[in-house]
Amino acid sequence: MFEFAWPWFLLLLPLPWLVRILAPPVRQHGTELHVPFYNELKVLQRIQRKAQPYWRSQALIYSLIWLLLLTASARPQLHGSLEERPQTGRDLLIAMDVSNSMLYSDMTLEGSSLSRINFVKYWLDNFIAQRHGDRLGLILFGSQAYLQAPLTYDHHSIKTWIADAQPGIAGETTSIGDAIGLAIKRLRERPAQQRVLLLVTDGANNSGVMSPVAAAQLAARYQIKIYTIGIGSRQASLLHEMIDTSSLELDEQGLTEIAQITNGQYFHVTNSHDFTQLLNTLNQLEPGADYQTPKRKVNELYSWPLAAALLLSMLLVALRVYRAQRQKRLAQEAH
Repeated sequence: MFEFAWPWFLLLLPLPWLVRILAPPVRQHGTELHVPFYNELKVLQRIQRKAQPYWRSQALIYSLIWLLLLTASARPQLHGSLEERPQTGRDLLIAMDVSNSMLYSDMTLEGSSLSRINFVKYWLDNFIAQRHGDRLGLILFGSQAYLQAPLTYDHHSIKTWIADAQPGIAGETTSIGDAIGLAIKRLRERPAQQRVLLLVTDGANNSGVMSPVAAAQLAARYQIKIYTIGIGSRQASLLHEMIDTSSLELDEQGLTEIAQITNGQYFHVTNSHDFTQLLNTLNQLEPGADYQTPKRKVNELYSWPLAAALLLSMLLVALRVYRAQRQKRLAQEAH
């Protein structure tokens, strides 16, 4: 099927004629030469123009060049038939807790102790590396939830934003319900089999507008599957006076309920062994999904009229140079 991508460019077709009609003529100031037989010369010139073949007229070439340029600007395209091509991958949104409690150091990785936020960064970096073909997005939440990155195939940028995330940048408390609500807004328009939210938190919902259970029920209505991941020990002792004791309490019951409502699953991670199990289980539960996306092959044809306009322009320049050289030669022979 043939069509123009930008057909409105063709509306500029009468522009040169409008400019010629509406624009005032250029006034030339100079010494006038009075020729007694000027009228006879003018009549003779008019007769010669009429006798000249129309195809040799420069006005025709100019008009054809203008028409070709407009045709190229309108982007002529030739569309093929629709083809369904298999693609792999799914849309997966990651909601990462960045409240102050993520500074607490009760995680172990290969025998070394480190903070919850650094453990999560390390885990997500490895998780993203295995999600080939997936579109990933990132939500950071504390007292408020913010969309740090929309769904994208640019996994490198997602890793960079996760690495740069610092505890407290979204507030000191935890609003799990608001994070789920923001994820619903971003995922509800996606295909049903691809609506997946990975919720990573180390605490309980203690702020925000929407309750986690109500948000989970709304997510289930939109067929959004939520996998909840609890970070930190179940009995966290307070080692840093700057962190409130209540913020270290992991609400496993609430996270389990969120996962069950949305047909997801809850995971608890405290060390390297849990981390490895989590990666394997998630890759089994949410492998790259095959789905069909209709594709239509489009052939751009603008280069053809553009090349024709260029050739005619070169021909016009060559013709004018030839006529100038001919007149110069005739003038020299006359002298």
